[in-house]
Amino acid sequence: MTLLAVFVPLLLAASALAWPDNRSRPALLLVGSASHLACVLGLWAFPEPPLLDGYLHLDAVGQVVITTTSVLFLACSVYARGYLRRRGERDNRIFVAGLLALLGAMTAVGLAQHFGLLWVAIELTTLATAPLIYFNQNARSLEAAWKYLLVCSLGIALALLGTFFLALSGAGPGGPRSLLIADLVQSGPALSPPWVRAAFVFLLVGYGTKMGLAPLHSWKPDAYGEAPGLLGALLSGAVTNFAFLSLARVFQVVRAAGQGGFAGDALVGMGLLSMALAAVFMVGQRDFKRMLAYSSVEHMGILALGLGLGGAATFGAFFHSMNSGLAKGVLFLSAGNIHRSFGSKLTDDVRGAARRLPVSGPLFLAGFLAVTGSPPFSPFFSEFVIFNGALGSGRYVVGALFLLFLAIIFVGMGATVLRVVQGDPSGAPERPGFGDSWLTAGPPLVLMLLVLLLGLYLPRGLGDLFRAAASLVAGS
Repeated sequence: MTLLAVFVPLLLAASALAWPDNRSRPALLLVGSASHLACVLGLWAFPEPPLLDGYLHLDAVGQVVITTTSVLFLACSVYARGYLRRRGERDNRIFVAGLLALLGAMTAVGLAQHFGLLWVAIELTTLATAPLIYFNQNARSLEAAWKYLLVCSLGIALALLGTFFLALSGAGPGGPRSLLIADLVQSGPALSPPWVRAAFVFLLVGYGTKMGLAPLHSWKPDAYGEAPGLLGALLSGAVTNFAFLSLARVFQVVRAAGQGGFAGDALVGMGLLSMALAAVFMVGQRDFKRMLAYSSVEHMGILALGLGLGGAATFGAFFHSMNSGLAKGVLFLSAGNIHRSFGSKLTDDVRGAARRLPVSGPLFLAGFLAVTGSPPFSPFFSEFVIFNGALGSGRYVVGALFLLFLAIIFVGMGATVLRVVQGDPSGAPERPGFGDSWLTAGPPLVLMLLVLLLGLYLPRGLGDLFRAAASLVAGS
């Protein structure tokens, strides 16, 4: 099951390149996503031991992110059937193949237990994503694709340097001379503290760029603004979550080496900075897709903050990675429907979406309430756990700033969303034939129900998984 979860999407990606029919090719996405989810559920039911000398293994940390991604990718695959049918003038060969290759690469990131393999898999996600951003084939999407490729590649290059430093930290007497995570954690006290600190700084900058933490987020507004909605959902709800997973792996080793305090303070600082920057740029935002990009910066900041605080907040961070991933799927898919119906993503042109799109418009509003931490949606509870973790560790200033930034973001984001959803759509630009359909409105609706259900009831198995992931990374 472990190897199938990686190689089935990659084989289907190769098949998509050879598939002759443009109209039926998107069905491969459904086959790939359904097969992937079946493998993930199989690993839930029948866990497998480490493979390939410990290089691949689905532990609790990977299981959280891969499960979220598998569910989100299935929803996006259904959505893609409706979306690509309406974009029949475009050749979808590269798009379908790229999405399947991205799924295989992301799964490899979640399974990787060796920092070298982890780096290679992260780089593959960058290479698979860049052509997808250019799907609309205009000047702005080309600029966004190049910016994403160049900025993220620079970050990954710095992460490679950090990986070298991590190898050097274990090269002395008693060191593991290995980049396997288990070996590094076991030999933590023998690792060289200066090299560990240097490695963490470079890996934080490298994988933080991929996450989109401030001030390393410059690729996000353009990429999210110009990419198709379903790709935005995967970037925000999946790809950045795997970058967070990579950073959690690094933190796991750094903490074992006795440098957890240094790393935790850096993560808390970057987390708060990301939330502060998102708050500034969301106030008065006129482009609702760029607004979602800054919302992603905010939530990556929340994940970094929870990881850096440690203790119960780490549980909240893993819980939030699932909650925000599903909620972002709701927002990006419904925003994509609104964008196509009005032919614009500016609040000057878009109004009355709830009337013109009776499913997508209200879903966009509900997704906003969920992602900003309104009860009873699940992000409220994960954010509350992180806030409680800040207070429980005596970080009262951090807790106060956390609440302040959340409040500013709620007001700023709410103003933009309400301008889009409310009002009379008569007189606004309209593109006939781009209304709601069950293929384009059904997937965000299902994701919205999942976000609501996780807020009303957290299954015991999921709770245990979040605790196991927190214990693995933070030792608590």
